[in-house]
Amino acid sequence: MFKKLLSDTVIYGLTTMLMKLINYLLVPLHTEVFTPDSFGIVSYFYAYAVLFNIIYTYGMETTYFRYATKKDDGGQAFNYIQTSLLLTSILFSSLLWFFAPHISDLLGYANSEVYVRFFALLFAIDTMLVIPFANLRILGKAKRFASLKLTEALLTYALNYFFLVTCKEIYTNGEHGVLTDLVRQFYDPNFGLGYTFLANLITKAGIMILLFDKFLEIKLRWSWSKMKPYLQYGFPLVFSGIAFAINEVSDRQLLKLLLPDHFYSFGGADYAIGIYSANYKLSIFITLAVTAYKYAAEPFFFATADSKNSPKVFANVMYYFVIVLMMMVLVVVANLSWIAPIFIRSSSYLVGLPVVPILLMANVFLGMYYNLSVWFKVTDQTKYGAYISFIGAAITIGLNTLLIPIIGFYGSAIATLSCYFTMMVLAYVLGQKYYPIPYNVKMISFYIVLTGIFVLLITFLKFDTFAENFIVHNSIFALFLIIIAFVERKFIKQTVNTLRNKLLKK
Repeated sequence: MFKKLLSDTVIYGLTTMLMKLINYLLVPLHTEVFTPDSFGIVSYFYAYAVLFNIIYTYGMETTYFRYATKKDDGGQAFNYIQTSLLLTSILFSSLLWFFAPHISDLLGYANSEVYVRFFALLFAIDTMLVIPFANLRILGKAKRFASLKLTEALLTYALNYFFLVTCKEIYTNGEHGVLTDLVRQFYDPNFGLGYTFLANLITKAGIMILLFDKFLEIKLRWSWSKMKPYLQYGFPLVFSGIAFAINEVSDRQLLKLLLPDHFYSFGGADYAIGIYSANYKLSIFITLAVTAYKYAAEPFFFATADSKNSPKVFANVMYYFVIVLMMMVLVVVANLSWIAPIFIRSSSYLVGLPVVPILLMANVFLGMYYNLSVWFKVTDQTKYGAYISFIGAAITIGLNTLLIPIIGFYGSAIATLSCYFTMMVLAYVLGQKYYPIPYNVKMISFYIVLTGIFVLLITFLKFDTFAENFIVHNSIFALFLIIIAFVERKFIKQTVNTLRNKLLKK
């Protein structure tokens, strides 16, 4: 059981790491090509994309995991859910396409009508990919899932580079003869950031072609009586997802609305959004771990839920998950001074670097929430996910409203941390009432507090030279590892002995 979770997590983890790293290579590319104002606009549009993806899928991915893992399903969930998503995607995207001019005016960006229509197509294609990808995870086809996701990431980066760098250079220099004439047939340098959206759209369409065999398996079916239990299970997840989207991306919208004029000497609200968004992406390392774990754990939780030992299994998974995340947070913070310039190529963005430790810890609490949320998914009480997420959304909006006018994007980072911490605590408290799991709260709290103390030490211990900072900060990290090794010495010894015995048998 653990072996399957671990092996899938490793595959998903390596894939997610490579995929995210490739995607994060877009950050230095975009921050070099675009000004913070333009980068802020890109981030602004993708922030809305998070919300629309939730509306388009209306909780059906988790619903599919819940019902497709039942022995008597026989592919029924795959067919009915995919049919439903197809019909609603056509409806939603048609509305977006038709009302694109009005939506463009509401967003307040000139000539953004074409961007809205790009996203209308992108949302529909992305939604149609959700269940085929989920099907691969249920069937344990982690390698195919991984190869497709890597292809998606590579193609996205390649197309961004092609449009934003290669085509621009050929168009501008005009020294490539026939090639220049060809590029000038389709390339418009004034389209700028629109090419980032176009690259994503082309990539998604390509992945859809590569999954064509899965689409051939679909038998279009519709029945209200068949869809009713799926919708009843998934509907609360829509509200949960919308509230989660508010928690995840509303900080950028609220920065635009609430940041006072001339608050920052370096630029206005779009500039600040660009800086905040670029630094937010430095939480990649925790996001990688959480995403990889989520890919493997969600089908694992549903498959394991009926076992009498499942509460103990879930508790152990959470415990070691937290230890790994704490190590990752500390090693990133200890080495942030040289890691950041690798991902953020323009020094104008580095003014926002102090928000990174806050956002790293926020993503840790989000990862813990994913673990704790297993109880309302396996007990079919998804309404509690909606309640918790809306409380989190209220905290996000309230603290952003209070803090942005006072401390700018630092207020947004603090609001994000407070939101996910509160959601984590609520999920734990309610879970112990409805689906008790014997989590080792004492030791988990110990590791979180210890990490917090060491993060503060690293943050405030600054020296004149890079070498001094590197040695001292990584010495603190090494001390943390020594403490873990001492506390977990029994587990480490057992694991080493088990591995040694297996190697000897071979």
